[in-house]
Amino acid sequence: MKAETLIDTAMDRSVVLGYGKPGLWVRRHLRDWPADPPRMDGKVVLVTGAGSGIGRAAAAGFARLGASVRVLGRDGSRAREAAGLTRADAGGGEVEPVSCDISKLSELREFIDGFLDRETRLDVLVNNAGVMPDEREHTEDDVELTFATHVLAPWVLTNGLLPLLRAAAPSRVINVTSGGQYDQPIPEDDPQSEDTEYGPKKIYARTKREQLVLTEQWAEQLRADGVHVHAMHPGWADTKGVRQWLPLFRAVTRPLIRTPGQGADTIVWLGAAPDAVETTGLLWHDRRPRPTTYALAADADDTGARQQLWSHVSALATRGMSR
Repeated sequence: MKAETLIDTAMDRSVVLGYGKPGLWVRRHLRDWPADPPRMDGKVVLVTGAGSGIGRAAAAGFARLGASVRVLGRDGSRAREAAGLTRADAGGGEVEPVSCDISKLSELREFIDGFLDRETRLDVLVNNAGVMPDEREHTEDDVELTFATHVLAPWVLTNGLLPLLRAAAPSRVINVTSGGQYDQPIPEDDPQSEDTEYGPKKIYARTKREQLVLTEQWAEQLRADGVHVHAMHPGWADTKGVRQWLPLFRAVTRPLIRTPGQGADTIVWLGAAPDAVETTGLLWHDRRPRPTTYALAADADDTGARQQLWSHVSALATRGMSR
């Protein structure tokens, strides 16, 4: 094994070094650090959760590369604000606001119908929006809120926008997960964790694990269509969500924590680099594919639980999708 690979792997397994600023700094100085992404002129990118943090940083990164970026906010006002901030961050570029509360199936259906009518292609879909409510909440569709945001909405968006993704093939879907997912196998017979005592961090991590499993399943489903589906985790980044939901964690890791732009680096790279369309269904961090399980973390997910998850999500999605 090359020295560069040994260093990279050691930092990844250490977590503390690999997920923080030191890991990114060291990797950028290794001889085999992947090349920066090419221009994206003429390509269309949709980013959810683009109002702040990693989502906004990713949207600005795509705009700097010349892509035509759609920033999705929960409502029109937030979307317009996000678009303005993204243009400012990028120093200009074509950035347009679009709005939808992705936790609601009715709004997802309306958004997808409108997006299909307006657009002719979609080169990159970034499913980045996230929540971590203090207590268990349910949407108007009676779906647990964290599950609705991290699992159901990305499935519905990927499925609903397939005509545009196929039109732009080779295209990419990028699901933003979390390193915390390593500790949480998906639950058999309880995909929404309703039978599990609620803990914000636990359910957040579990739904991110489910998001990763769906990434692998979508990759197989769409392999022949030229739609490449990947997941990535940004490491520890200083975002609004971390400040709001994990203040103690932020205080402890503050010397190591990354900027939102550093956390978004691999999203932008996956959206533009040719490497991402040479494979599909992988988990990435710092421009490298990573294992989806570790020996000392949770075991690999049960095959039956994986199948149940897909069936459960696809059944939920039909409640709100008629197109």
